[in-house]
Amino acid sequence: MRLALTTLVVPDYDQAIAFYVGILGFELREDTRLTDEKRWVVVAPRQSEGALLLARAANEAQRAAIGHQTGGRVAFFLETDDFARDHATWRDRGVRFVREPVREAYGTVAVFTDPWGNLWDLIEPA
Repeated sequence: MRLALTTLVVPDYDQAIAFYVGILGFELREDTRLTDEKRWVVVAPRQSEGALLLARAANEAQRAAIGHQTGGRVAFFLETDDFARDHATWRDRGVRFVREPVREAYGTVAVFTDPWGNLWDLIEPA
């Protein structure tokens, strides 16, 4: 078994693609229209087996969950082979880091947020 997809509820497909693909540099693996209002949108870091299914909120309960799907905890852990490169690139592109880089026993880490408040760790393992 393997974990293939993780759903991330977003307010708008195209805004989410613009951030994850345009700003973070993820690849758009699939964007298929299912109905007039629903699409199957999958994005992932290059060379990653796992991916995100970007799901547009369809009702009030889902809209309320946008950015708070983990109750304020870091939701996603993104490993890199070059922390300094990615941290600098993303800062230049306007990514908001809410915790500056620190060296921990497990590696170098900083916390950033997507435009909707989901928290991510950017980690270069030790």
